[in-house]
Amino acid sequence: MPTRRDFLTTLGVALGAASLGCARALEAEDVTRPLPRIGIQLYTLRSLMEKDVEGTLARVARIGYKEVEFAGYFGRTAAQIRDMLRANGLTSPSTHIPFPASDDAWKRTLDEANAIGHGWVVIAGLDAAMRKNPEDWVRVAERFNALGAKAKENGLRFAYHNHDFEFARVGDGTGLDSLLSKTDPKFVDFEMDIYWVVKGGGDPLDLITRHPHRFPLMHAKDATAAPARAMVDVGSGTIDFAKIFAREKESGMVHVFVEHDSPTDPLQSATNSYRYLAGLKY
Repeated sequence: MPTRRDFLTTLGVALGAASLGCARALEAEDVTRPLPRIGIQLYTLRSLMEKDVEGTLARVARIGYKEVEFAGYFGRTAAQIRDMLRANGLTSPSTHIPFPASDDAWKRTLDEANAIGHGWVVIAGLDAAMRKNPEDWVRVAERFNALGAKAKENGLRFAYHNHDFEFARVGDGTGLDSLLSKTDPKFVDFEMDIYWVVKGGGDPLDLITRHPHRFPLMHAKDATAAPARAMVDVGSGTIDFAKIFAREKESGMVHVFVEHDSPTDPLQSATNSYRYLAGLKY
């Protein structure tokens, strides 16, 4: 029979192992890491894409980007886009699309997205006529649920990309609050544009806290200090990206895309932002 001393010895070993395991787990949580992948929204480079799609994708790859998000295909077919991506070692997890005019148009968009290899189809914004009052936002949310359900049936995810107008007061909340609360997470994701959240007076961390696991996609673009909040290359402004990215488990963050809406030199802007994010630990 085991003695009392044997029991205490065994218990001590077990507790010691458990403590060591906890310490290692805590240590692992404290270890900072870089972004596993860095992408770019090609709207940043649209002036170059209009002239040379394949050459622009090659330049993006040479900078170091591994992922791209499209905002139009500039007359190229799905097969051509897919081949260009493969030739340059790129993938395209998502694409920006306009609000579909009909269910048939939506089905064509989904078919094209699947042919290219996208995972998400993202509505880039809403026309002012679609968001005049609280009832409009409810109708948009209902339409998003239907679009998202159809996307899921086709093996894709649907998402919405915010600007700053979603932070204007609508009834008892904001337009974005309405969309987040009235859409079904099974069908609708969100792409958080960090710059536009800040520009609109919102707080990215507060959004993550109140709506966890809704933001698998993020746009990294920086802002100068208030009140101007001018758009600048990532790392040149005041936004604490490390603090936001550190909440990746809570936010659901999977892909991060650099973007600048109106860079003076698109390639230099893309390079500056990539270098900053490549060196960022969070």
